Amino acid sequence: MKKFFAIALSCLLVVGMFAGCGNSAAEETTVAAVETTVVAETTAAAAETTAATEAAEAAASFTTIEEGKLIMSTNAAFPPFEMVADDGSFEGFDVEVADAIAKKLGLELDVDDMEFDAALLAVQENKSDIVMAGVSVTEDRLMVMNFTDYYFSSTQKVIVKEGSDVTMDNLGEKMIGVQRATTGHIFVSDAYGESQVTPYDNGASAVQALMNGQVDCVVIDANPAQEFVNSNPGLVLLDGDLAEDNYAIGVNKENTALLDAINQALKDLNEDGTIPAIYDKYFGE
Repeated sequence: MKKFFAIALSCLLVVGMFAGCGNSAAEETTVAAVETTVVAETTAAAAETTAATEAAEAAASFTTIEEGKLIMSTNAAFPPFEMVADDGSFEGFDVEVADAIAKKLGLELDVDDMEFDAALLAVQENKSDIVMAGVSVTEDRLMVMNFTDYYFSSTQKVIVKEGSDVTMDNLGEKMIGVQRATTGHIFVSDAYGESQVTPYDNGASAVQALMNGQVDCVVIDANPAQEFVNSNPGLVLLDGDLAEDNYAIGVNKENTALLDAINQALKDLNEDGTIPAIYDKYFGE
C-alpha cells in the first residue's frame, strides 16, 4: 500500500511539473504576441506621424496667392490642352495635369481663363500661381518667370485650305495668321517679318480668319492644329514642321519653393502613372 501511494505521489508530482511548464510556455507565447503587436502598432503610428509631418513640412515650404488654392492662368481656346466644356467648366490635358498637381500638393485648382499674353503676365504680377497654356520655354520668357521641368514636346504646323498654293517654301510670301504672343507668332515674325503676320487673340480666331480668306495660312502648335483641322472641313496641314517646342509650367520668379514642389509633383505623377494615363486619354498610347 505504501509502495502504491509513493508511486501515485510521484506521478502527481510529474504531472504537476509538466502542467507548470505548460502554463509558463503559454504565458511566454502570450507575452511575445502582445509585445509584437505593440511594436507593430508603434511602428505604424510612427510611420503615420512621419508621413503627416513630412506632408505638413511640404505644405509649409511653399506659399500660394490664396491659401488652399492653386490659381492657374490659361487661354482656354487651345484644344486639346485647355478648352471650355459644354457645361462651362474647363477641360483638357493641361487642366487635368494641373488638377493632379494641385491634389498632390493638397490644394484645389482654380482656372482663370484669359488671353494668352495676359495669362503669361498674370503669373509675373502674382495674379496667378502658375501659367499653363501650352507655354513653350524661350530665352525671353526665362528672363521674367521660372519654368518647371518640361512636361510635353510639340512642333509648329501650318494649316491651309484644301487646294491652297501655300507651301513651306513660299510661306514668307503669304499672310500668316497666328495666336498672339505664342512661339509660333515669334517664329514667323522673326523668319518672315511682322508685315507678313496677323496676330489674333486665340487660335480659334486665327483659324476663322483663314476660313474667311483674311489670311492664307495659320501657324500653330501641332496638336491644336490637328484639332482645328478635324473640326473644320476644308482645312488641311502641310507636311513638315516649322520648329520644335517644349512645354513647361511658368511660375513667378520669387516663388522658388512652389517651383520645387511642382517639379517633385510632376516627377511623382509621372512615376505613378497619373500623367501617362492623362496623356493616353487625349493623345492615344
